[in-house]
Amino acid sequence: MNEANVNDPSVNDPNASEPPAGTPAAPKRRVTRDDVARLAGVSSAVVSYVLNGTPKPVAAATRQKVLDAVELLGYQPNQTARALSLGRSSVIGLVISDPRNPYFADLALEIDHAARAHGRTVMVLNSLARRDGRSMHIAGLGQQQLEGIIIADTLSEAESETVRALSVPVVLINQFFANKGFASIGVDHFGGAYMAVRHLIDLGHRRIAFIGGDPGIDPREDGWRSALRDADLEPGPAFHVPFEFEGGYQAGRGLAEDATGVTAAFIASEQQALAALSALHERGLAIPRDIAIVAFDGTTCAAYLWPPLSTVAQPLRAMADDAVRRIVTNTAHEDYTTYPMSLVIRASSGT
Repeated sequence: MNEANVNDPSVNDPNASEPPAGTPAAPKRRVTRDDVARLAGVSSAVVSYVLNGTPKPVAAATRQKVLDAVELLGYQPNQTARALSLGRSSVIGLVISDPRNPYFADLALEIDHAARAHGRTVMVLNSLARRDGRSMHIAGLGQQQLEGIIIADTLSEAESETVRALSVPVVLINQFFANKGFASIGVDHFGGAYMAVRHLIDLGHRRIAFIGGDPGIDPREDGWRSALRDADLEPGPAFHVPFEFEGGYQAGRGLAEDATGVTAAFIASEQQALAALSALHERGLAIPRDIAIVAFDGTTCAAYLWPPLSTVAQPLRAMADDAVRRIVTNTAHEDYTTYPMSLVIRASSGT
């Protein structure tokens, strides 16, 4: 008896009859909204409130029961009917500035997970290429009948005006500050940097460098300076390079050549840190014996570098859930929400 027959209940049922040869298998019944409602113990209307983003208030616990039932049953709403009735699709646009950056890869994955829990799909657009200060991708989003847009990038004034004219919910994520006219989500960049540098100070380091982007606009650099100042320490050298692999590599080379007694560095992104580690290894420096490293972001790849990278981690799942919820409930009103960060200690900073 083969495995398929063992799992066939008709094998052990003497009264079971074989279907005539050539009879097609009965189609699997489509899971309905009523099925979700029964499993969650709510009305069909409540399921609609949760999934379609109507302004009716739903308690957080009830909402979670609905989302759990959706995932368990694999419920997929009829998106065509929904788009016709609402005049828009169930697609959320996601604009990221650099798909090569591990941070944006992880963020896009979390946003996709959150969107699928609401029966939505995500269309990812890359805004790395710019034309005359305006992203042509962003300008073209208005033709897509999107339900809303999540933008993980810094907008120029021209781009902000373009986005405001789209007349769909918009959430800006990965933001340093509030943005006039938009719902914005970010983390405590200053506090996260301060936490990272404080960790290095507590390990006994007195000459700590900084690697980051343009000077004067990044609260992570302010956090680095403040932590050193509060410990009565002078700042080490600051390397201002682009937020990309090449920038991190060049900063790592500069750090390796530093002759001022630097023993540690705080790096403002893990994309830069990954390349900086490569440059330091090439120069024969041991991490953390010669240079201790703490970075910023908390991506999946940080645990798999050599040595594993200490980092201050962003709560990407909570941020993604928040952004998607604002889109589907049409509550993307002007405000600025910041999330706390957590220190993840690994081998790169030592103990």
